[in-house]
Amino acid sequence: MKFLKRAIVLLLLFVLSFSLIACDVNGNEKKNFQFEYWNECEALTSLTTYVTAVTDEKSADYIPEQDRIAVFDMDGTLVCETYYTYYDTMMFIEYCLVDHPEKVSEELKDVARSIAPGYVAGEDLARNFAQAYAGMTVKEFSDYVVEFGKKHTKSFNNMRYIDNCYLPMAEVVHYLYDNGFTIYVISGTERTTTRAIVANSLIKDYVTPEHVIGTDFEVKVKGHEEESSNMNFKYEDGDELVLTGGFIQKNLNANKSIYIEREIGKRPVLAFGNSGSDTSMMNYAIDSRNPYKAQAYMVVADDDVREWGTQDFLTKSADYKAKGYTPISMKNDFAKIYPDGITKAPAQYNP
Repeated sequence: MKFLKRAIVLLLLFVLSFSLIACDVNGNEKKNFQFEYWNECEALTSLTTYVTAVTDEKSADYIPEQDRIAVFDMDGTLVCETYYTYYDTMMFIEYCLVDHPEKVSEELKDVARSIAPGYVAGEDLARNFAQAYAGMTVKEFSDYVVEFGKKHTKSFNNMRYIDNCYLPMAEVVHYLYDNGFTIYVISGTERTTTRAIVANSLIKDYVTPEHVIGTDFEVKVKGHEEESSNMNFKYEDGDELVLTGGFIQKNLNANKSIYIEREIGKRPVLAFGNSGSDTSMMNYAIDSRNPYKAQAYMVVADDDVREWGTQDFLTKSADYKAKGYTPISMKNDFAKIYPDGITKAPAQYNP
């Protein structure tokens, strides 16, 4: 009996000691994080070396937890943005031409039909997106985003739009979260859409709705859509918030840095993007006036076997390094991109 009691005590002490090693003060896994979806590479080594330094209180580069801000672009950085898999663009096309053609004008249908490879995802197109969903409550719109995500893209085998999260980048989000970073998604996609995508993705446990910043469409209280100012009326119990069809601002280029300052109020110390429209956000993070050591990473779409990437890594990486960013090769650095069963289709879908 004494031997059994002693064995139980030793077992409990072992379990307790393991928990202390494997968890931080909040109970989150922190030590010995195992990256399953990355190959050994310069980018991952750079990131883990950085995180080790800034989370060590004895390090000269230590950053207090409240200032560990990491910002991620979404499309092309966290999720697939290849044409005819680009979430919000395909959602607009499907809404106008398949799901609810009766609710949109012929002009909007013509816009949907005209979208082709090489299209510009700028303010003009975003204004058409906003008009398409006019009259929907914010809840109805969010629900539609989720329902659309259950559709399958024909550019990949077995991929629903909602399943297009990059496994390695979701792993980075998890890793940073476990090391005390607050994660923000800073997207050119409309904010409610981005929130719905994030909330149903592999990073849903690490990014809260208030940490999603996106393009803004106009929202008003139902029944007051035509009033010029929201100061002219008050929200009452039972009121609905609706999309008016109006457009406020596209969250790309310099707007990304402005939105970060406006809504976060401090410079990020880590930034992740994939295109020129993210460079303002990257530069804002690594600006010499940042009180902390900061780093920026750019995902290069150079994998044409598992993905539809067409970028040349040597050219892109040289350009990014010259700007102070660390490039990430999808082809060489990502051990696995998508969940099992999702593969590139024989041909890219083009209706």
